[in-house]
Amino acid sequence: MKIVCSRNNLAKGVSIVSKAVPSKTTMPILECILIDASLDVIKLTANDMELGIETTIEGEIIEHGILALNAKIFSEIVRKLPDNDVVIETDSNDQTMIVCEKSKFHIAAQSGEDFSYLPVIEKEDSISVSEFTLKEAIRQTIFSIADNDSNKMMTGELFEITEGQLRVVSLDGHRISIRKIELKDSYTSRKVIVPGKTLQEINKIIGGEAEKEVEISFTKNHIVFEFDKTVVVSRLIEGDYFKIDQMLSSDYETKVTIHKRELLDCIDRATLLIKEGDKKPIIISIEEEVMQLKIKSQIGSMDEEIMIEREGKDLLIGFNPKFLIDALRAIDDEEVDLYFMNAKAPCFIKDEQQSYIYLILPVNFNAVG
Repeated sequence: MKIVCSRNNLAKGVSIVSKAVPSKTTMPILECILIDASLDVIKLTANDMELGIETTIEGEIIEHGILALNAKIFSEIVRKLPDNDVVIETDSNDQTMIVCEKSKFHIAAQSGEDFSYLPVIEKEDSISVSEFTLKEAIRQTIFSIADNDSNKMMTGELFEITEGQLRVVSLDGHRISIRKIELKDSYTSRKVIVPGKTLQEINKIIGGEAEKEVEISFTKNHIVFEFDKTVVVSRLIEGDYFKIDQMLSSDYETKVTIHKRELLDCIDRATLLIKEGDKKPIIISIEEEVMQLKIKSQIGSMDEEIMIEREGKDLLIGFNPKFLIDALRAIDDEEVDLYFMNAKAPCFIKDEQQSYIYLILPVNFNAVG
């Protein structure tokens, strides 16, 4: 095999597929990136058997062939090469030569025939959304997936299609994040659970342009994302997701309308007094047109008042400040509406159209105090 391509194209392709290279594996071939120039295009592929990524890069194929190179070594070499054309060539001894200007590397290659290709997916149906919309939906929900495997469902996000709407849901036992997306067409109803890791990697890869589309296809066990010369195939998490609608309520005793940036900045300042791992709550007191926020820790205390519009009753309630910050950062509106039932019921942050809903459970601050 012999190919020539620019370092920039090669580095971009390697960076994209590297996200599917496992950090630990008992199969050395999975630690490799496959370079496939057996046809008329140059394809790079990595696959950890749960997540597989394939991307096409521009370049010239002088001699067709296929090979697998250790991802770590290959990506480090490419990253540090001069900004010029790169020649990748194999010899008969399974050695690969990488040449760029006066730099010349020889590294061992593995046979591409042993590589685990992406599964051939018979797409059952698919939807289309813009790169921008998908990137935003992930950004606005991914922070509330669980980061441990004690409950596999919580490490993924629900993608639920109902006619012309896609609903993306995540939860970790303390909060729920929901984002609703209006689709251009009507589709068959479907519910799948997508691993959080897959969505985090996609969020790093896609450019987020409003005019570029991502095609999302489904099968019984896989989800496929196709965009900008790249294909991402991921296994789905099996099982039935939590019954989210039973946890949502439109009842409230207190409604607060507040300037989002002011509230976010205030809570952010309060967290200066919390050490890492310290579970000190922020206490919120709502009275007439004022919200008072207080926090007290070993470092010190802070209290601040923010003007609000209020409907309903006075309220004293406590929250994990990080959960409020995560939700507020995900919202683009200048003003937000907060709905409360009582000091032991969840707070809902949502817009009138319910294009986003954030549910946050309160904490018993008397016990934590």
